[in-house]
Amino acid sequence: MTAAIEARQLSLRKSDSQWSAARPLLLGPVDLRVPEGAVVGLVGRNGAGKSTLMRCLLGLQTPDGGEARLLGEPSLTLTDAVRERLGYAAQTPDLFARLNGHEHLQEMAAVYPGVHLPDALALAARLDLPLGRRADALSLGDQQKLAVVLALAHDPDLLLLDEPVASLDPISRRDFMRALFALRRKPAPRTVLVSSHLLSDLERVVSHVLFLREGRVQLFIEWDEAVEHLRCVSAREPDPTGLHWSAAQGGQLLVDARQRPDAAGLAGLGMEDLLEVLNT
Repeated sequence: MTAAIEARQLSLRKSDSQWSAARPLLLGPVDLRVPEGAVVGLVGRNGAGKSTLMRCLLGLQTPDGGEARLLGEPSLTLTDAVRERLGYAAQTPDLFARLNGHEHLQEMAAVYPGVHLPDALALAARLDLPLGRRADALSLGDQQKLAVVLALAHDPDLLLLDEPVASLDPISRRDFMRALFALRRKPAPRTVLVSSHLLSDLERVVSHVLFLREGRVQLFIEWDEAVEHLRCVSAREPDPTGLHWSAAQGGQLLVDARQRPDAAGLAGLGMEDLLEVLNT
């Protein structure tokens, strides 16, 4: 299956005044292959490296090692043709303070030929976004809504969203999650990488989940497979069949019930449960 996102030994070290391989890693090394059409929930605690990973994947931050590729091209040398197929909304919306929503969309349409204004206006109405108000007069939640509308306006093939719903109310979050799939005019499914602390929202829409801890991938798995087969057991000794081991006494072991018949009868784990185990 063709990969929409690839990372090979991608790493980034903490910046300081000395250029040295001894600098601590902020990210990686990360190896990752996201198939086209996947909807990936990027999960981890604050400081896990979620935003850093997205910025490195997009070529907005230069890694110290390895490489990333989006839609088959190196992230640091993306062509205009590939850039037109990308959508991105940062955790802190990057908007023009003096422009209102309508003016933002007009600027977007001037740059991206794929912008479809009727769909963008329909999404804005669905999210109850006041397009006539200047960006610097919008609440943080409405700024996030506008950033998402702009990211979706040109019907991107690959969409990266960093905490896009953190300031939205539950109804707006529900409408937003539905909009990820509703505004699609092309036959091929859109690939989405979305980070959020609101794990219950992610559980409803993702096909895969990617857990980060201290800049490294703890687990990347299809969500249906995780729900069906992953179980948590108490452990006092390391288990070679385990996916994760916590050395602390009374620690928890994440196991695949297909390899541990004794765990098959245990209750399945939600995303919150998995995050807790993987950060033990």
